[in-house]
Amino acid sequence: MTELTAPKSPLTANEFADEIRQALKYTQGVTPEQAKTADIYVATATVVRRHLMDSWMKTQQDMINGDTKAVGYLSAEFLMGKQLRNALLNAGLTPQFEEAVRGLGFDPQAVVDAEYEPGLGNGGLGRLAACFIDSLASLGVPAFGYGIQYKYGIFRQEFDDEGRQIERPDYWLANEDPWGHIDYERDQRVNFGGKVVEENGKRVWKPDWAVRAIPVDYMVPGYASGRVNTLRLWQARSYDEFDLLTFNKSEYLDAVKPQVKAEDISKVLYPEDSTEVGKELRLEQQYFFASASIHDAIRVFYPDTDKPDLTTFADKITFQLNDTHPVIGIPELMRIMIDEYGYDWDTAWEVTHKTFNYTCHTLLPEALEVWPASLIGKLLPRHLEIIERINKQFVSELEAKGASEDQIKRMLILTDDEHPVVRMAYLATYAGSNVNGVAELHSQLLKDVTLRDFSDVYPAKFKNVTNGVTPRRFIKLANPRLSELITEGLGTDKWLEDLDLLEGLAPLAQDDEFVKKFAAVKHENKVAFADFSKQRYGAELDANTMFDTMIKRLHEYKRQALKILEIIATYSDIKSGKVNVQDITPRTYIFGAKAAPGYYLAKMTIQLINNVAKVIDNDPDVNGKIKIFFPWNYNIEVAQMLIPATELDEQISQAGKEASGTSNMKFALNGALTVGTLDGANVEIRERVGADNFFLFGMTVDEVEKMYEQGYDPSKYYDADPRLKAAIDMVADGTFSNGDRNTYAPLVSDWLTKDWFMTLADFSAYHDIQADIDALYADQLEWNRKAILNVANSGYFSSDRSIKDYLDRIWHTHSLDK
Repeated sequence: MTELTAPKSPLTANEFADEIRQALKYTQGVTPEQAKTADIYVATATVVRRHLMDSWMKTQQDMINGDTKAVGYLSAEFLMGKQLRNALLNAGLTPQFEEAVRGLGFDPQAVVDAEYEPGLGNGGLGRLAACFIDSLASLGVPAFGYGIQYKYGIFRQEFDDEGRQIERPDYWLANEDPWGHIDYERDQRVNFGGKVVEENGKRVWKPDWAVRAIPVDYMVPGYASGRVNTLRLWQARSYDEFDLLTFNKSEYLDAVKPQVKAEDISKVLYPEDSTEVGKELRLEQQYFFASASIHDAIRVFYPDTDKPDLTTFADKITFQLNDTHPVIGIPELMRIMIDEYGYDWDTAWEVTHKTFNYTCHTLLPEALEVWPASLIGKLLPRHLEIIERINKQFVSELEAKGASEDQIKRMLILTDDEHPVVRMAYLATYAGSNVNGVAELHSQLLKDVTLRDFSDVYPAKFKNVTNGVTPRRFIKLANPRLSELITEGLGTDKWLEDLDLLEGLAPLAQDDEFVKKFAAVKHENKVAFADFSKQRYGAELDANTMFDTMIKRLHEYKRQALKILEIIATYSDIKSGKVNVQDITPRTYIFGAKAAPGYYLAKMTIQLINNVAKVIDNDPDVNGKIKIFFPWNYNIEVAQMLIPATELDEQISQAGKEASGTSNMKFALNGALTVGTLDGANVEIRERVGADNFFLFGMTVDEVEKMYEQGYDPSKYYDADPRLKAAIDMVADGTFSNGDRNTYAPLVSDWLTKDWFMTLADFSAYHDIQADIDALYADQLEWNRKAILNVANSGYFSSDRSIKDYLDRIWHTHSLDK
């Protein structure tokens, strides 16, 4: 096979080893003989970071001194994954690292494994942000990723003996973090509370309390670009961490109250917000990082003056709001320009409008974030005043455009009812220059349904940018066997920079020898995942079974319930004798999912999946034909092992509910076939890979909406389908709860009386498509031909292409090296 050519580096393996020795001595305080694997990891990261430093500084200097507008990507999540392998690849140091570390007597993979994965995201939103900042650097576009350095991040998931999800703190910062550089000299002050008063004809905010936002910088090296951008995450600290007088009165807890209150802001991703206190903390988080980031950008682009010409701010940087979490940054920039720098309203509005763009990631009305006006008034009283004026201006503009009273009422940013709320998506849509969806179907539904009134009034604002994933992380690093085969098949490794080159694999799908090599790669990946699962989870997986995977945040609309009900129905068929177990295609069903701590039905679904697995695993009648594996604490590390091993990818959300999805792209790029609905980016994947290479089932968006309008009764599907009835009855009668009929009673009741996302209505179609899947899987040569065509035709789903679309359609900027 052709060896993949990494970006050039002047460093030899011996020199790399010498630098590791130096880092061990001067940063770790140990000799190579005394060093543990974790010491080698930290030393290696220190060396890599040092070799990126010149490019990092040059990128910053060129950004400030040049005429290329930068991108500020504001996101509550950045799910980066482990950084060492990615940094080595992009710095062109992978071969030197492996030789150097072996020469020092250590296993390179063990050194990589010593890194603790930062849990700074929940799922697709954070993974997308990570892919985008990777692509921005790889394309040479100057950018900052702005977010929060959560001390514990997303929770660490465990399962108890009853199969229930348990949330534990994720101590990802418990050990040394060699990648993040804390810069205490570039901190920002973020204020809260207080009141607004009139002074000399001006509105002046008198806050009650403030926190110190301290930046922690992570380098984001581009692949083969020579450019290194910055991920700047903010830590919250108190200005008055310790009250000595109170401490000396033996009131020890009271002495650190300000410190605790401040640090709570950057402690946990998405604190549970079912209480008023929880809601308050979430809003504090959002304003904290938005405010610190905007002030930081002003500091970066106007370094030599305390009176910057902010009328040029939109020419220096464009802020992309990754969902509604940072939308409070809009009134914050208005406040900064008016209150801190003395600009008039119209000037501030023009700059703000040009500076911000908004990505909407949802179609669910309940997911469009709103804040009680009373809460904003309590925490950010000046911002509420600004939002009130924006809303007033907006209403006047709508009236001038001839909007009806009803339409204006529907579109209000600040509602006029008894308990007014601020609709953050509406604020972002009106105030920003552009609004984009993240798949063609999603963007169309934004215009037609979710934000229809805004689309009618401001049609030019609405754009589509279909999501993408970075091929460096999710093919080269995750799937080195397939990467080598792709390079061999294409005769070049340039596909890592231009994923459209994968089209050259299409003719090879008719080459039996190449198809057999591809099948061998897939099998080796399955064996590797089985070995990983044995070591990590103690699970026994058979690599000779079909690996059928569903990895999604646990949510009703994603319909993990549909998958588990189909598995239960098959189990019921075996137990009843309706199906001969020997006739079943052996499958290993793999789930990966976390449920929000307060999401009762989602957590119950996790418990059900785990207990179905327990029952099936212990039933000799199944004869090993069905295996359910649910690894706890699914993360990027597990994804990079599982995605290359997967043969069938489950994308079975209700049509019209998934914005895009990115796991569907990762699976297709890694040679899995998809079973899915016409939802999100599934539509575009199917169009590109070919309808014959995609297992389609289920209702369309129009059919779903028609059923909602007619009135949906899930019980009629239960009554009409014996397999579905048998499956639900097994859940209800205690088969998977030791005979306790109450354990899953709320779940069963919801299925039969509500089933808002029509799991039962799509069950029959989902069952029917399984026969097609089994028939194709029986012909392994044909299955793998179709899998190769999925890889060959998925080049469009590179995050590099997504970023180019943003550059052309929304940001209107370019590479530093253009």
